[in-house]
Amino acid sequence: MLLFIAELLANFQDAFDVFGYLTLRMVLATLTALLLCLLIGPWMIRRLVERQIGQAIRDNGPQSHLSKAGTPTMGGAMILISIAVSTLLWGDLASHYIWLVLLVTLGFGAIGWVDDYRKVVEKNPRGLPAKWKYLWQSVIGLAAAAILYSTAAAPVETSLIVPFFKGIVVQLGLGYILLTYLVIVGSSNAVNLTDGLDGLAIMPTVLVAMGLAVFAYASGNTRFAEYLHIPFVMGAGEMAVFCGAIIGAGLGFLWFNTYPAQVFMGDVGALALGAALGVVAVVVRQEIVLFIMGGVFVVETLSVMVQVGFYKMTGRRVFRMAPLHHHFELKGWPEPRVIVRFWIVTVVLVLLGLSTLKIR
Repeated sequence: MLLFIAELLANFQDAFDVFGYLTLRMVLATLTALLLCLLIGPWMIRRLVERQIGQAIRDNGPQSHLSKAGTPTMGGAMILISIAVSTLLWGDLASHYIWLVLLVTLGFGAIGWVDDYRKVVEKNPRGLPAKWKYLWQSVIGLAAAAILYSTAAAPVETSLIVPFFKGIVVQLGLGYILLTYLVIVGSSNAVNLTDGLDGLAIMPTVLVAMGLAVFAYASGNTRFAEYLHIPFVMGAGEMAVFCGAIIGAGLGFLWFNTYPAQVFMGDVGALALGAALGVVAVVVRQEIVLFIMGGVFVVETLSVMVQVGFYKMTGRRVFRMAPLHHHFELKGWPEPRVIVRFWIVTVVLVLLGLSTLKIR
């Protein structure tokens, strides 16, 4: 919105042309989202406490978690508000990518909100039944995939790009819709599974968003895309502004979510943020790079799948508890150690993902 206003004012004063620069709008989106989150955070936490919207803790989990019972949850709403407002202010509202990623993010956030509401307000331990949760995730994911497929302007926009090899491009055809669906829904649930410790999910989300912002900026610029041998996607640069909003909102939320947490994001935040990362990765044609940079999310998800599958087959467990972060807790690692080491791993993985820009 402010970009449109700045373009009008530029007709009278050239100084307003500066707001047309993508890098500036990304920085402003980051700062705006950060400030909004810091401002509305205390108010939202008070409201959650007043309404007794507190986290329920499993009895069979790590004993150190029992003290967290009653900590306000559904704080992911402040993240979504900050992202939405910041993106609408600094993004190019003529871009269909901006509207698509916002609608997907808010749609998955709505699914998470219903799940959280049923668990913490209605005291229904099942929350939103899994079949309904996955049904609505699938509806939104497939709709987003179909829209991206139908609006693709070039064959490369629906192809699978293999990092480290500049000559390997797999033409997907209609398979693009399936891949996009799996990336969006899979990423959403992976972040949700990782959100089990204070700050564990939000910082890797911020770090991955930083990495994707670099890809978005490069993919939306013909010169950089050609030089780096990555697909040029018209309008993909606007995803950098959206990533900036995620970074700012995520850091703002971490202010309150760092150990010991004053608030948890809940499914309303985790499902939405995971889906947002998935959409951005699809738009900039870097699904495999997302898999690399979000390796912590991937391993956490795999640990649950392995644990459940192995237990059903043998009656025994591979890990002391799944997801993986609980396994390390039960081995005696203090919670802050688990969190910070997972952050360090994510930094390394994001750097590895960024290295694919040059190693091709």
